[in-house]
Amino acid sequence: MNRPPATRSIDWGNLQYFQAVADSGSLKSAAERLGVNHSTVLRRIAALEGQLGSRLFDRLPGGYALTSAGNELADRLEGLAEQAESAERKLRGLDAAVRGVVRVTSSDVVVEGLLMPLLARFRRRHAQVRIQLVTDYAFAALSRDQADIAVRGADKAPPGLVARQVGHIDSVLCAARRYRRPSASDRDIRHERWVAVDESLAFGTFNRWLRENVAPGQVVMRVDSIVAVADAVEQGVGIGFVPQPLLAARPQLVRLEAPVPALRKPLWVLMHPDVQHTARTRALFDFLADELGASPTGAKARG
Repeated sequence: MNRPPATRSIDWGNLQYFQAVADSGSLKSAAERLGVNHSTVLRRIAALEGQLGSRLFDRLPGGYALTSAGNELADRLEGLAEQAESAERKLRGLDAAVRGVVRVTSSDVVVEGLLMPLLARFRRRHAQVRIQLVTDYAFAALSRDQADIAVRGADKAPPGLVARQVGHIDSVLCAARRYRRPSASDRDIRHERWVAVDESLAFGTFNRWLRENVAPGQVVMRVDSIVAVADAVEQGVGIGFVPQPLLAARPQLVRLEAPVPALRKPLWVLMHPDVQHTARTRALFDFLADELGASPTGAKARG
């Protein structure tokens, strides 16, 4: 009696490699996202295609495009990653001890100007907590399960997160003490040399203010972080907006004008709702919200 050939079960680990390539359209981007090398992604995709007996991607000069079989698999997997991440967060939430890893994300401005001394103080209070800090400008880390707590300046908090507004951050137009104005008789800031953040970054309010008030040719340097703006201004490259929390550590900076109200950003402490009952996460969230809310260094809310 002839038996049908045994079918190999799917290695579910290969599906995350498929999802990463499908999302990015690139082996390189998928490898960077997963923290592996290019050949590992290629091998796992080939293994999945072998298990399914279908080609999932067309290899094109511009990247990887889903085939019809790949599109069908992507449709069936939609939502499963989010469900798995949610289950993982809820399981972590069962931990009732103030111990273990808490992942925090924030901008370089908040880390340097406000956050690092508070994290150090929290660690002295809770020695069994380990903190993993990621510095970037995006809220997306919370929704992608890459962080438990975020401290951000933003006009409003994204929906679906546990959020507490703890104050605001003002930005002040500054120059270095050694900065030489282009003309001693010309006090119009539009004719100064300017340092600004790169237009590719999501700082729409800053970039809009510059477009409305400063000629493009007067921006002599663009950088990819606000802390780098403060560094360049301090070195005399030009004038620029520096967030108030950074000024205390930079005595060589001179304030040229009062803070611009349109550039004020509310400051938020946020966490994902699935980890709000984890003791270590809740403890750090409450600590940061209380300390930042009482801070006199530019973050405290008025009124």
